[in-house]
Amino acid sequence: MRGCWPLTERDVVDTVLAFARTLRHAGVPASPDRVEAMLAAVAHLRVLDATDVYWAGRLTLCGGPDDLDRYDAAFAAFFSGERPRVVRTTVTVPPRVAAYAPLDAGEGEGDDGEALDLAARASADELLRHRDVAALTAVEREHLRRLFALLVPAAPLRPARRRTPAARGAVHPARTVRRALRDGGEVSRLMRRRTRRRPRRVVLLVDVSGSMAPYADALLRFAHAAVRARPATTEVFTVGTRLTRLTRELRRRDAEQALAAGARAIPDWSGGTRLGEVLKAFLDRWGQRGTARGAVVVVCSDGWERGDAALLGEQMARLRRLAHAVVWVNPHKGRVGYEPLAGGMRAALPSVDHFVAGHSMAAFEELSRVIAHA
Repeated sequence: MRGCWPLTERDVVDTVLAFARTLRHAGVPASPDRVEAMLAAVAHLRVLDATDVYWAGRLTLCGGPDDLDRYDAAFAAFFSGERPRVVRTTVTVPPRVAAYAPLDAGEGEGDDGEALDLAARASADELLRHRDVAALTAVEREHLRRLFALLVPAAPLRPARRRTPAARGAVHPARTVRRALRDGGEVSRLMRRRTRRRPRRVVLLVDVSGSMAPYADALLRFAHAAVRARPATTEVFTVGTRLTRLTRELRRRDAEQALAAGARAIPDWSGGTRLGEVLKAFLDRWGQRGTARGAVVVVCSDGWERGDAALLGEQMARLRRLAHAVVWVNPHKGRVGYEPLAGGMRAALPSVDHFVAGHSMAAFEELSRVIAHA
């Protein structure tokens, strides 16, 4: 990296954006949400250290094993070939990598040991991304919390009323005429404009009933990441036997403080489930007044309904008429052979636009993409 990695925040952002463009030209789909994740990671690392920057980009910008070779080549080309060398072992028996390698594991001896240690951590991160959060150990859950700290869900966009000047788009007659008058009455250039795009509101309804207890912490961490990324356009409620608004508590920057404040505010944690009644309360008090109108509403629940499933179906149809899109997140959908047999789930599905899983870190990353393009 020639020892000249930029020092100012603006230059770091510009350099990461330029590197992401290089990756896209090389065939690596470095999407905007992945670029934001790399920027968040670099902010906590030593930007003068090539090893830190290399692994920050590799863990955030690559979407699968097929991207790794292209990423290495692009990194070497962009940063003058100075990338950390991963030593390949000559042992005939392939080394086994544990399902989890803690971040504070002991350092290897020398450059080769450090590179192998980083490679093991990267492999462990990839394995952990696809593990069901309900089956994680306490140590793995702690590691998952650190991965959630790097998650930056992208916001869906909506067309704004005003338009802005642009190089491409519809012709702007008034500006074209004014430009022609300045040029002596001859139309020498067509002035154009395009519609502005603003973040669309996102509303998350998180089920905290007893059946959702193994996934409630991960779902609330995803909600906190969404609020942290777009605090002005994100609302969070918990549903169970009653409705609780958690937006204010989750606006705290520190995840642990935010979740602790949220836990104190939830009166029905691990209780029963009355989705129909609670959804009706949400629509009567918040949704009908504008919170759900034109928004992307994300319902996180397994669909177990102790109340009237027909009422849930009616309220979901009502919600669908108000919202721009309805996304239902069911952790059990990630299991092989899952079928939506629960009464509440069957009643809700006709009004759902996107039915996705919510059982692993990879599923939450996919959920972020679904919300961004809803």
